[in-house]
Amino acid sequence: MKDILTYKVVKDVIKILDRMYKMGWDERNGGNVSYLLDENELKDYLDLNNIIREYPINFNAKDLAGKYFLMTGTGKYFRNAIDEPDKTLGIIRVSDDGLNAQIIWGFSDGGRSTSETYAHLMCHIARLNVNPKNRLIMHCHPTNLLAMTHVHESDDKSFTVDLWRVMTECVVVFPDGIGVLPWMLCGTYDIGKATADKMKECRLVIWSLHGIYGSGETIDEAFGLIETVEKAAEVYLKYVGLKEINTITNYDLMITANLFNITPKKGYID
Repeated sequence: MKDILTYKVVKDVIKILDRMYKMGWDERNGGNVSYLLDENELKDYLDLNNIIREYPINFNAKDLAGKYFLMTGTGKYFRNAIDEPDKTLGIIRVSDDGLNAQIIWGFSDGGRSTSETYAHLMCHIARLNVNPKNRLIMHCHPTNLLAMTHVHESDDKSFTVDLWRVMTECVVVFPDGIGVLPWMLCGTYDIGKATADKMKECRLVIWSLHGIYGSGETIDEAFGLIETVEKAAEVYLKYVGLKEINTITNYDLMITANLFNITPKKGYID
């Protein structure tokens, strides 16, 4: 067996967790990440029949039965991922009945997956139905985006279009728009379901006064989506309330979309 810490997926996740912490997006134990793993790759690193222990997921994830996920642990600090990967991270298998998480590696101090496991698994189900190649769900607390939710209405269309107008890159990077939820209690079934419902139509969902969820085929895609939104939110906050002399118009957004052969969210600018 190969050393699991040499597995590229594990190395990539550890690198991004460290970067997110240093960017100030994941203070203390804030934020969580889950990565859908390839079973054929994973069997070269672990005995997939060796279940260390299991615990209930507390909802039926039968659509993910038998699938493996690398996940951050509840109460864990991203800054410790480099030095304590086996405590900060774990690999779980969703049991055949979809009711339990079976640990096959990690969480070596007795821990378990993130308290937002509800949201992660529900979002994986939602995104896989849209794109079977979706592998990554990422949650964090970007500073400027969090601030923007205090001064902007919690509306999908207006939030998206206002960020599209900040800089040309935005409509190209997230043409499917952003879902926005009002403040909700975190760590619950309800917020998980609400987030997953939004993710049926877009790859980004904002939790107002809390943070954001991003998804993608790769960790770079999910990180890049959030990175772009955070940059746009920072710029937005610098000029909101001032007299705006120049702006990107609906026409500008449409010709940009045509150039890059993308389709902006229907009904937002047409």
